[in-house]
Amino acid sequence: MTDTNPGAITSEVVTHLASLARIALTADEIEKLTGELGAIVDSVAKVSEVATDDVPATSHPIPLSNVFRADVPGVTLTTEQALAGAPEHDGSRFAVSAILGEEQ
Repeated sequence: MTDTNPGAITSEVVTHLASLARIALTADEIEKLTGELGAIVDSVAKVSEVATDDVPATSHPIPLSNVFRADVPGVTLTTEQALAGAPEHDGSRFAVSAILGEEQ
């Protein structure tokens, strides 16, 4: 790189990164990615300038907390109710056809 900014994204850098990732890029794609990656690097640099030690890092701007409900058993179906709409059952369980190589 001959750029005065050692972290600058150039077409050579994009070509090198593409070869490391084994991605074939056209000249147009390299040109487009050079601009896009350069904008990303510039944006990260701006955020880094603003971030100070007295500002704690956060993953979300609003404090979040999980809301749990009590795990209390409620009204459940009886075995007969659960099996009422089943195409096949043996009186206490659903019956299903085998699917792994067994013909019925």
